[in-house]
Amino acid sequence: MGTILVKNAVKRKPGFLYYIDGKGNVCEAKMARGGRKKKK
Repeated sequence: MGTILVKNAVKRKPGFLYYIDGKGNVCEAKMARGGRKKKK
């Protein structure tokens, strides 16, 4: 696991996954379910 360097550095949008790529850039990717809960 990594460590948090700066809190709230990126404004997050619901339905997106945020990660750091190999070059150290913050990237966002749309999640498969779009941030919604699974149906029962």
